[in-house]
Amino acid sequence: MKMVFRWYGPGDSIPLTYIRQIPGMTGVVTAVYDVPVGEVWQTERILALRDACRAAGLEMEVIESVPVHEDIKLGRPSRDRYIENYAATIENLGRAGVRCICYNFMPVFDWLRTNLHTPLADGSNALSYCHEELMGLDPHCLHLPGWDESYTQSQLDTLLGAYAGMSHGELFDNLVYFLRGIMPACDRAGVNMAIHPDDPPWDMFGLPRIITGADSYARLFAAVPDIHNGITLCTGSLGADRGNDLPALAASLAPRTYFAHLRQIKFTGGENAPRDFCESGHRTEDGSLDMYAIVRALCENGFDGYVRPDHGRNIWGEDGWGEDGKPGYGLYDRALGACYLSGLFEAVERTLHCR
Repeated sequence: MKMVFRWYGPGDSIPLTYIRQIPGMTGVVTAVYDVPVGEVWQTERILALRDACRAAGLEMEVIESVPVHEDIKLGRPSRDRYIENYAATIENLGRAGVRCICYNFMPVFDWLRTNLHTPLADGSNALSYCHEELMGLDPHCLHLPGWDESYTQSQLDTLLGAYAGMSHGELFDNLVYFLRGIMPACDRAGVNMAIHPDDPPWDMFGLPRIITGADSYARLFAAVPDIHNGITLCTGSLGADRGNDLPALAASLAPRTYFAHLRQIKFTGGENAPRDFCESGHRTEDGSLDMYAIVRALCENGFDGYVRPDHGRNIWGEDGWGEDGKPGYGLYDRALGACYLSGLFEAVERTLHCR
């Protein structure tokens, strides 16, 4: 296991020198953020980013993410050009020492929350999700906290119209087409693709979501069995669906889990609002997910990938990081989470080796 930390490049309010000081931290998860979606990441840009990380004593072996162009998800004729570009980026990243790419296949909207600063009892604040509130919004006039509003209103209307009527099967077929197109590049470059589950893992505004639990993973691996087709096990995303047994998923998926986002959520809505949750500290007792059981299941079944503490609370006055600060991606609580998770892995691994 290698512990890594999300870093948003030179513009991040958290410097690499601070990340390096977190015990057990081996590297960062980052990206070239200013390349238009669908264009090739040039080798010079990749190497400059890698060298900046190495100068701080950190590796850059995981990229999160190389975004997938909407034309690929829609299955448009132009997708072949974008898939070729994606494959070229994979090979450029591989030459720079990158071993894993985290990506998602969510149409239009990425992760969604309804509040970025929900007050918690201990005085901190965190991201939260209220399903009824979200479903009451008009997706054509959407202004959600934390959502990257990359589209103009006209562009958003056009894109939502393009997806109208798309079935889960059609979107899945487009994912398979994409993966089959890039697997030869992954084989040559030695790069693993690690698909992130849909967040949250249910349909949104009539848009299909297809990476949501055990059945979808079984279908994915059956369609594209190449060993470089793997997953990012995100406990917070998958755990939002109470029907997902996370320790069982971790056990069955460990051999194809190349990256793990380990974070905690706490269900807040009761029986009448089973999808409502708030993010919390990483410890098992802080939320609704058994983090010890998840880590143990990974270790018992051969997991040897990358781990990062995922979204953290805003604590210790962290809202004062300034305009470049990102809710959920502050320094302090993620650093605490990394130490907690490292302790879990050490304890479990020692226990297993002592049998």
